[in-house]
Amino acid sequence: MRLVIEIYGYENYNLNTRIMIQVNRRQFLKKYGTIALGSIVVPTIIPACARGKNGNVSPSDRVNLAFIGAGNQAGNDVKEFLKDKRVQVVTVCDVNKESSGYWDGKVAGRDFIKRLVNETYSETYGKSYTGCKTVSDFKQVLLDDSIDAVEVVTPDHWHAIPVLMAAAAGKDIYCQKPLALTIPEGRAMSNAVKKYNIVFQTGSQRRSGNIDRKVCELVRNGKIGELHTVKVGLPKGTPDYGRTGQLTETIPVPEGFDYDTWLGPAPDAPYCPARTHVNYRWNLDYSGGQLTDWGGHFIDMAQWGMGTDDTGPEKIQNAKAKWAKHPVWNTAIEFYFEAIYANGVKLIVSTDEQMGYKFEGSEGSIWQNGADPESLLETKIGRNDIRLYNSNASHYQNFIDCILSREITAAPAEVGHRSVSIAHLGNIAMLLNQDLSWNPEKEEFIDNPLAQKMLKREMREPWRELYKKYEV
Repeated sequence: MRLVIEIYGYENYNLNTRIMIQVNRRQFLKKYGTIALGSIVVPTIIPACARGKNGNVSPSDRVNLAFIGAGNQAGNDVKEFLKDKRVQVVTVCDVNKESSGYWDGKVAGRDFIKRLVNETYSETYGKSYTGCKTVSDFKQVLLDDSIDAVEVVTPDHWHAIPVLMAAAAGKDIYCQKPLALTIPEGRAMSNAVKKYNIVFQTGSQRRSGNIDRKVCELVRNGKIGELHTVKVGLPKGTPDYGRTGQLTETIPVPEGFDYDTWLGPAPDAPYCPARTHVNYRWNLDYSGGQLTDWGGHFIDMAQWGMGTDDTGPEKIQNAKAKWAKHPVWNTAIEFYFEAIYANGVKLIVSTDEQMGYKFEGSEGSIWQNGADPESLLETKIGRNDIRLYNSNASHYQNFIDCILSREITAAPAEVGHRSVSIAHLGNIAMLLNQDLSWNPEKEEFIDNPLAQKMLKREMREPWRELYKKYEV
């Protein structure tokens, strides 16, 4: 939708997005005092409290943030956003009202996160605060024009649709990693962000880490010589994060939990506690196991250091895996594969490697907490050397900074998409037990119809039709 703001002394000041309208409205308030927006006239005299005196941020200048998803990671993330005076957490959305079954069996859900928000703001404001509201349908969040931005912190199979719809609604987005359940979904998400000019942050927070950035800068500037191998070590197994791993028998859905919507586009399946909440990541219908979970961090660092943020490998080879034997969980518990890039660099992803990432070159090796020779760690980045993105803030602050500045974030959608795509390629190669050729530009397999078919996942209705409506 295209809107026109009439400003005294200016005519037809056109802005394409609602967020830009809000930011510029606030700027013009300070400069010109009065704005006619449709039939609404804002007075020149603004109360001191509204202008944010005494170190506070004016309510009109805060970013109104909603959470789509209220599980364990939402509990961690909301605490970070609550520290930022430029943010007001206004809405929490989840299909689960409140229950245990999250990290270490702890409680989470929309009512739990709402209480956390209200209690924090009560302490902040020095008086009782009850302004945070809850909803169970994410579409209500997207229809709320007072909401500027959302965090999508749902299971992986529920990332694409809310992101596509939020982008179309003009809302800036923080989406937890791994970005998407499939490569086509990730491509659609990245395309939507570009189409609607949305500020987007993938929750791969190592992109805002000083140590990780320096390691990647040293590699990119040739300080280890010619890079030839990158090793990424990921954890084994299927940890019972929610203490529900043995609860695999079909039982009635708990009150307050909309399980059918939780399944959403995924295949229909009987309810059991082991399937949902924090342990969802061990079922291929909803996630990709340790490979996509931790790969969203460490494969991402491999991509950063290699300088391949906008591309991917041309071959996946020597893939092998041991798969979980469990009534519900079926992801790889041990795995190995090699990704070969156009320049000949080999990326090894394995549960047998040391946890983290390691760059090996002709003149040395470096990783996140060491180097060989050790003197590499003391190497200075020169004035004319390659400098990588420095957020100068936490990953969450960087997101808000970029909402206000309209600049690119530390981990934009394309970066998150390309990084987790390697994990998806590895899972497909391991499932097929085949070497695969990949075209990273077209994002399709070469001469392998079966692998090509496995790129996508069938979606249940009505979610399939909704996805198609917003797919870009």
